[in-house]
Amino acid sequence: METLSFEFPAGQPAKGRALVGCVGSGDLEVLLEPGIAGTLTIQVQTSVNGAQQRWQHLFERIFREQTPPALNIDIHDFGATPGVVRLRLEQGFEEIGHD
Repeated sequence: METLSFEFPAGQPAKGRALVGCVGSGDLEVLLEPGIAGTLTIQVQTSVNGAQQRWQHLFERIFREQTPPALNIDIHDFGATPGVVRLRLEQGFEEIGHD
Protein backbone atom coordinates (compact mmCIF):
# COMPACT_ATOMS: atom_id res chain seq x y z
CA MET A 1 0.00 0.00 0.00
CA GLU A 2 1.14 3.51 -0.78
CA THR A 3 -0.32 6.85 0.33
CA LEU A 4 -0.05 9.80 -2.07
CA SER A 5 -0.93 13.45 -1.42
CA PHE A 6 -1.85 16.14 -3.96
CA GLU A 7 -2.97 19.77 -3.79
CA PHE A 8 -4.66 21.95 -6.43
CA PRO A 9 -6.16 25.46 -6.56
CA ALA A 10 -9.90 25.57 -5.96
CA GLY A 11 -12.85 27.87 -5.48
CA GLN A 12 -15.09 28.20 -2.45
CA PRO A 13 -15.78 25.24 -0.16
CA ALA A 14 -18.32 22.69 -1.27
CA LYS A 15 -21.57 22.67 0.65
CA GLY A 16 -22.07 18.93 0.81
CA ARG A 17 -20.33 15.62 1.35
CA ALA A 18 -20.39 12.49 -0.78
CA LEU A 19 -19.20 8.90 -0.69
CA VAL A 20 -19.14 7.04 -4.01
CA GLY A 21 -17.77 3.74 -5.19
CA CYS A 22 -16.77 0.51 -3.54
CA VAL A 23 -13.20 -0.50 -2.73
CA GLY A 24 -13.82 -4.23 -3.04
CA SER A 25 -13.18 -5.55 -6.53
CA GLY A 26 -10.68 -3.61 -8.64
CA ASP A 27 -12.61 -0.42 -8.01
CA LEU A 28 -12.21 2.51 -5.70
CA GLU A 29 -14.02 4.51 -3.07
CA VAL A 30 -14.04 8.32 -3.05
CA LEU A 31 -15.01 10.48 -0.07
CA LEU A 32 -15.50 14.22 -0.71
CA GLU A 33 -15.80 16.69 2.19
CA PRO A 34 -15.79 20.51 2.27
CA GLY A 35 -12.30 22.00 2.48
CA ILE A 36 -10.60 25.35 3.00
CA ALA A 37 -11.36 28.08 0.43
CA GLY A 38 -8.88 28.11 -2.44
CA THR A 39 -7.47 24.62 -1.88
CA LEU A 40 -8.37 21.13 -3.06
CA THR A 41 -6.47 18.38 -1.25
CA ILE A 42 -6.42 14.76 -2.32
CA GLN A 43 -5.08 11.80 -0.42
CA VAL A 44 -4.87 8.50 -2.29
CA GLN A 45 -4.35 5.16 -0.62
CA THR A 46 -3.50 2.73 -3.39
CA SER A 47 -2.49 -0.88 -3.74
CA VAL A 48 -0.41 0.06 -6.83
CA ASN A 49 3.06 1.20 -5.78
CA GLY A 50 4.98 3.71 -7.93
CA ALA A 51 1.91 5.29 -9.58
CA GLN A 52 2.22 8.87 -8.27
CA GLN A 53 2.96 10.35 -11.71
CA ARG A 54 -0.05 8.58 -13.26
CA TRP A 55 -2.33 10.01 -10.53
CA GLN A 56 -0.78 13.49 -10.89
CA HIS A 57 -1.40 13.55 -14.65
CA LEU A 58 -4.96 12.30 -14.24
CA PHE A 59 -5.84 14.99 -11.68
CA GLU A 60 -4.17 17.71 -13.78
CA ARG A 61 -6.33 16.72 -16.79
CA ILE A 62 -9.53 16.69 -14.75
CA PHE A 63 -8.96 20.01 -12.96
CA ARG A 64 -7.64 21.78 -16.07
CA GLU A 65 -11.17 21.50 -17.49
CA GLN A 66 -12.90 22.98 -14.44
CA THR A 67 -12.19 24.85 -11.22
CA PRO A 68 -13.24 22.48 -8.47
CA PRO A 69 -14.77 23.56 -5.19
CA ALA A 70 -12.53 23.52 -2.12
CA LEU A 71 -12.59 19.91 -0.98
CA ASN A 72 -10.73 17.30 0.98
CA ILE A 73 -10.88 14.15 -1.13
CA ASP A 74 -9.89 10.72 0.18
CA ILE A 75 -9.49 7.97 -2.39
CA HIS A 76 -9.10 4.31 -1.48
CA ASP A 77 -7.90 2.53 -4.60
CA PHE A 78 -7.66 -1.15 -5.39
CA GLY A 79 -6.11 -0.87 -8.86
CA ALA A 80 -8.86 1.09 -10.63
CA THR A 81 -8.28 2.33 -14.16
CA PRO A 82 -8.02 6.09 -14.84
CA GLY A 83 -11.48 5.99 -16.46
CA VAL A 84 -13.04 4.60 -13.28
CA VAL A 85 -11.23 7.22 -11.18
CA ARG A 86 -12.65 10.00 -13.35
CA LEU A 87 -16.14 8.46 -13.26
CA ARG A 88 -16.13 8.23 -9.46
CA LEU A 89 -14.90 11.82 -9.08
CA GLU A 90 -17.61 13.04 -11.46
CA GLN A 91 -20.22 11.08 -9.48
CA GLY A 92 -18.97 12.68 -6.27
CA PHE A 93 -19.07 16.18 -7.78
CA GLU A 94 -22.62 15.54 -8.98
CA GLU A 95 -23.72 14.42 -5.51
CA ILE A 96 -22.35 17.56 -3.86
CA GLY A 97 -24.01 19.72 -6.52
CA HIS A 98 -20.93 20.79 -8.51
CA ASP A 99 -20.96 20.23 -12.30
